[in-house]
Amino acid sequence: MAKILLVEDDPMISRMLSLRLGMKGHDVDLAENGKIGMEKALASEYDIVLMDMHMPVMDGHQATSALRDAGYSGLIVAVTASVMSQESEAAIKSGCDSYINKPVSENFEQEVQEKLDGKL
Repeated sequence: MAKILLVEDDPMISRMLSLRLGMKGHDVDLAENGKIGMEKALASEYDIVLMDMHMPVMDGHQATSALRDAGYSGLIVAVTASVMSQESEAAIKSGCDSYINKPVSENFEQEVQEKLDGKL
């Protein structure tokens, strides 16, 4: 299955999403802030990076912009709690390929798989 980097500062959400994706056979690597996520994404190959947008140290917008500036061309999907269109547009402008809304739905794994299958 896919190698996934989950960048999420909330340990409960991180554990839950990691478990759910792991049960579908995915290999999930974790980062608790955008800086660590950016470093991991540049140091290893991932099929998809799931990026929380609001985190301490370096938020998802900054991390995504920095990754794109560094030449990272992999799939980055924002996972954002804001359902406002401005937030989704801001995630795309910062370099995300797509987004998934939080709280995640019961179809979260399917949404991730669709992003992977489409490679946008």
